[in-house]
This record gives sequence, structure tokens and C-alpha cells, in this order.
Amino acid sequence: MAEQQKGVRDVKSAARTVEVLEVLGSLDGRPIGLRALAERMEVPRSSLYALLQTLVHRGWVRTDATGSLYSIGVRALLVGTSYIDGDPRLAVALPHLDALLEQLGETVHFARLDGPDIVYLATRESRHYLRPFSRVGRRLPAHVTSLGKAILAERDDADVEKLLPPDWPALTEHTLDRPGLLADLAVIRERGYAIDNEEGTVGLRCFGVALRYDTPVADAISCSVPVARLTPGTEEKIIGALLDARAAIERAAWRG
Repeated sequence: MAEQQKGVRDVKSAARTVEVLEVLGSLDGRPIGLRALAERMEVPRSSLYALLQTLVHRGWVRTDATGSLYSIGVRALLVGTSYIDGDPRLAVALPHLDALLEQLGETVHFARLDGPDIVYLATRESRHYLRPFSRVGRRLPAHVTSLGKAILAERDDADVEKLLPPDWPALTEHTLDRPGLLADLAVIRERGYAIDNEEGTVGLRCFGVALRYDTPVADAISCSVPVARLTPGTEEKIIGALLDARAAIERAAWRG
């Protein structure tokens, strides 16, 4: 019985360690104090402090000169890099992202569904440089991105309902509500690609297609363009290029 209890304590400790890293990782490098972190995690400061010191010592968490503020450490980067370097699907897609950037001159992304969110695993930035936060590791709600909507459209509405939170705040005035999203997913299923029409970022329109080499579908690619620079001809070119790239990536993945 004692061994079982010890095992339970070990699991709880591991879960708390992971939660610390996830919270710090979600802050985009902004440091946080012990009190604020403890309140956010709803755990005692005394036990959290000891855990933080262990993580600081091992490089998973870093602290400032005063030892009172904490942020994610370099070890997390090393593990994240190893995940990206070892991902076979991403390795197949990267040459096609490079080709899309060369062909379109606009920012292109490769992302993966993680719960209700999209996580960006690769970005090829436009020479026009759209925005400073189009980077690897960024997480956004799936329902406000063309990437996420393209993936969600590969599922039926019942599965979509299970994935998404019951309520969500509007990121922009164009963010779809739940009925609007479900209607949009039906349209995406018919035409074969998704559009984020300033739903996540005002002034930016994104086009995305799901990559259907796995079941359930979890990956997608997209192209982002400022609305001010978008013309009907440009839109047609982007959609055609994305569909061609999807076909090529899926063929390569299936051969592999």
C-alpha cells in the first residue's frame, strides 16, 4: 500500500512539473513571480518554490538576478527542437513550404492540431514580413485560423463540438460564433480549403488546406496575406498553389 501511495505522489509531482513548464511556456518569455504562478496553478507557494529551484538547477526554468522571477529555460527549447527535427511529416512538408514561399512570396505555415488549438511547427516568412509573432511554437485557437478550420472540417460536427471549448472570446470583430463556425466548416468541406477572413488578426486573410495522410487529420498548411495586398488573381494563385502542394506532400508521405 505504501508503494502504491508513493507511486501516486510521484505521478502528481510529474503532473505539477509539466504544468509549471506549460504555464511558463504559454507566457511568451514574460517572467512571472512565485506568488502569481502559485495563484495561477492553485498550489501552495512552499511546494512550488522547491519544484522551481529543481527546474532552475536543471535548466528547464530560468530566473532573474534577484531570483524572484521565473521564465522557461533553454532545456525546453532543446526538447522542442528535437521534436521538430525528428518529425517525419514535417520533414516531408518543409521542401514544399520553401517552394510555396518562392512561388507566392507570402508567409506560409505548417501546423498541427493540439486539443482545441493549432501549434505552428514551421513558418516561412514573407519578404514583406507580415507580423512579428508568426513563429514556431506559437499556439492559437483552431477556430480562428485557416489551418485549424481546414483540420476541423475533416471531422464531423459532433467531433468538432467535443474538441472545442463551450464558449470562446472573439479575437476580432470577425471571429465566428459557434453556429457561424459550423456553417463555415460545411462550406470548407465542399470547396476543399479554408479561409480565415480576419478572424484571428485584423487586416490579415489566410488560406489553409488539411493534409490527409493521417487519420484523424491533424496537420495543415496555410498562406497568410494582408487584405490590402490581396487581389482576386492573387487569391486564385494562392489556393491553386496550396492544393498542388497538398497533393505533393500527401504523395510523398504515403510513399514514405
